[in-house]
Amino acid sequence: MHHPFWGDITEIFGEYMTEIVFQSNFFQHGNALYLGDVYDEEGEEIENAPSIEQLNEFAQSYQAFLQHLESCLEQIQHRAFERYIQLYAHYYENPEKSGEAPLIITAIEQHNFYIRNLLHIRISDRQTVRLAIRYDLDTEHGMEFKFIGNQLVKVAGIAET
Repeated sequence: MHHPFWGDITEIFGEYMTEIVFQSNFFQHGNALYLGDVYDEEGEEIENAPSIEQLNEFAQSYQAFLQHLESCLEQIQHRAFERYIQLYAHYYENPEKSGEAPLIITAIEQHNFYIRNLLHIRISDRQTVRLAIRYDLDTEHGMEFKFIGNQLVKVAGIAET
């Protein structure tokens, strides 16, 4: 399948991937862009390729995301650090629990080191953009950031938003 904005779109195991690669100075390397969701709201696998109308909507959502990238990155950094404080600091800052020296992460900038490994971005309906990150402090669950209209609405483990 080919689209004027996305270029060639490839299906791999029921997921649709564009030839465009997301680049940002914040993240370590370029990353894949997936178009559309894999499952619907009832948890059923979506078997149809995105329509031209959906691909056009995804293109608008992605371009808007890029225009607001700095704001989105600030939201990611802030909320990721909050999540660290709420869920992980009690372990990583306590040598008795972790068995290691405390990380002494007291600021967003210190925490950013652990969230720079972006796995992929998924663009879906209703101006939704999800970024899946390999969170170096919890590689089993990672972190996923869900934006709707360039506003961060949910942070959770990968595939939990």
